[in-house]
Amino acid sequence: MSAPLARSSNLQFFLARAAQAREEAEAATLDHVRDRCRRSEAAWNALADRAQRSEQLREAEAERKAAEGLKA
Repeated sequence: MSAPLARSSNLQFFLARAAQAREEAEAATLDHVRDRCRRSEAAWNALADRAQRSEQLREAEAERKAAEGLKA
């Protein structure tokens, strides 16, 4: 099953992009570039948070379905 790996890869990608944006913000000498990088970091972090919540919900749903299957 490759779906969990893909979701995990997405999460790791989002986190890596957030880290890159953070590094670029720290290195920026121009205020508007630093601000843009910080906005980018916030957006990537939001995507990572959403991906993580979605994965947790999928896992909880799978556990619920498995528990229902054992009762039947």
